[in-house]
Amino acid sequence: MSATPGPEGALPGSGPGDAAHRTLKSLLGAWALAACSAEETAAVEEHLTDCADCAEEAVRLRAAVALLHPEDSLDLDPRLRSRALSTALKRRPARIPVPAWAAAYEAETARLDALLRDIGEAEWRAPVHLQWFDGTRTVGRDATVAAVISHLTAVDGLVADAMGLPDPLRADTGGRTSAARTAAERTEALWAARCPDSGSADSSTPPGAVRAAWRRQGHSLIRAASFADGDAAELTVEYGPFSLPLRDAFVERAFECWVHAGDIAEAVDYPYQPPSSRHLHGMIALAARLLPAALAARRRAGLAPPPRFLLPAGAPGRSLRLEIEGSGGGRWHIPLDSPAAAASDDGEVAHLALDALEFCRLAAGRVLPEEAAAGEEGDREAIRDVLLATASLSQL
Repeated sequence: MSATPGPEGALPGSGPGDAAHRTLKSLLGAWALAACSAEETAAVEEHLTDCADCAEEAVRLRAAVALLHPEDSLDLDPRLRSRALSTALKRRPARIPVPAWAAAYEAETARLDALLRDIGEAEWRAPVHLQWFDGTRTVGRDATVAAVISHLTAVDGLVADAMGLPDPLRADTGGRTSAARTAAERTEALWAARCPDSGSADSSTPPGAVRAAWRRQGHSLIRAASFADGDAAELTVEYGPFSLPLRDAFVERAFECWVHAGDIAEAVDYPYQPPSSRHLHGMIALAARLLPAALAARRRAGLAPPPRFLLPAGAPGRSLRLEIEGSGGGRWHIPLDSPAAAASDDGEVAHLALDALEFCRLAAGRVLPEEAAAGEEGDREAIRDVLLATASLSQL
């Protein structure tokens, strides 16, 4: 199959507009069969990086072509959809730009949605083990893929409530729940509402409805962020025991989406990559900024020794140099005696180095502080306190 060249030898539809889209879409079947000319192939593949709809259609056509070759593996490479979607997200400018502070959330929800589209209905009941660090030890909860998506829906609802959007948890529970509940309480409430007789985290709600509710809410959050004015980023999202500015809450939700997508991918044997370097850096930077408050919270709970010095806000004090290596890494000075103290090289008493993904696993409660692969130098007590505070950032 070959398209007839247009004026001056150009491929029909190679210019802008709906006609270009229709022409290139009509070539997808031939492209999937490797029946296009080199010029047509180049034009189609360039179009696929800009058009998510055609990219998804291309995936389906390649799957159909695979069925015509029984000597080859009939399993479509599960990475194909996520690669096409990832490329489209990078190349296609949004009509209404998403603010930088919401970009990681948009990317991670899109990547997880691509994973969910690729799994079968039976895999929605695949066992997933959730775990986090409760301040002294690792605890866990057995769930399913469907239950994990319900968990993300429940906690994303805190952000929706802060932005004045409908909270799906209220609808599922008949309005019996408060937006001020903790992430864990909201999750348990939604699990109970979706499967009231099971007494487990499994959900009787059809997988399609579970995914649709989560994705619909995610789209609403991204749309609201895109249309919000500059002051909206400073709204406060209440998580129960702590709160975050809206811009930080979007990064936190992106981090949890990625972590739980990894849990799901492991459960269904699906290849899954870390976030982009830029988004990963934003997640790590947020965790580093939260560490001083996490240290103070552990001291108030009697889980860490008191500070060695009482310092007024802004005063220079002892610090730990946190060095995160690899993609998305960076360097931060963590104040050790007061969250409001100034931290710099001058007050450095310890140095802690971790790989970026190892630091994220620690912050997600997936590795114990004493088992984290870290390079350490200096004050041992300070290093231990920071490792424990990092793990304490995790939650259900």
